[in-house]
Amino acid sequence: MAQNRPAPLIWPGSPLSREFFDRAATTVAPQLLNKILAAADGRAGRIVEVEAYAGAIDPAAHTFRGKTPRNATMFGPPGHMYVYFTYGMHWCCNCVCDPEGDGSGVLIRALEPLQGLEQMRDARRRASIDRDLCRGPARLTQAMGISGAQNGIDLVAARDGYTVVSDGMPPPPDLAGTPRVGIRLGKDFPWRWSVPGNRYVSASSSRS
Repeated sequence: MAQNRPAPLIWPGSPLSREFFDRAATTVAPQLLNKILAAADGRAGRIVEVEAYAGAIDPAAHTFRGKTPRNATMFGPPGHMYVYFTYGMHWCCNCVCDPEGDGSGVLIRALEPLQGLEQMRDARRRASIDRDLCRGPARLTQAMGISGAQNGIDLVAARDGYTVVSDGMPPPPDLAGTPRVGIRLGKDFPWRWSVPGNRYVSASSSRS
C-alpha cells in the first residue's frame, strides 16, 4: 500500500545551494541581494538590505568571543537560519555562512514584500503602510512569522517552512559596502549592502 506523503512545497524559485552559503559572509551578503526569503504559507519578500558578520575577526559578531548556547547555530553548517532575540522584544534572522565552526553569517535587514501581503499585514498591525511591513530586521521577522522556533532550520533543505530562493534576478553589479548600523563595535567595516534606490531599505539610523 502506498504511504501518504506530504506534497512537496512549491517555492517562488529555486532554493540556494549549500555551496552558495559555504563562503565568506562578506562574499555571500551582497550576493543575497535580490534573492527571495520565502515561507511555506505563501509569504515572500525580496532581500534588499543585508549586513555581514565575520566571526572571530569581527567585534560586532555574536560569535566574536566564542561559542555559547545562544549563538551555537552560527557555528553550525552553512545554509541554516540563526534567529536571535534582541532588545527584549524583537527577533532577527541571519543566514549562516562559511565552513562549519567559523561563526559567520548574514543579517537580513529588509525585504520588499512580494507575496502574502495580507498575512504580513495581519502580523504587523502597527505598520500603517506596506512600505513598513519588512523595512528593518525586526519588522521583517514579524511580517514573515519568524521567531526563535526557526533558529537552526535548514534553509537549503527547504523542509522546515522557510528557504531562500533565486528567481533569476541578479544582485546589483559593482556594489560598494557601507558601514553597518545599530552597533557599537566594528562600525568602520563596510559590510552593509542594499539595493540602490529601493524604497524598502531601512533608514540608516534604524535599529528595527
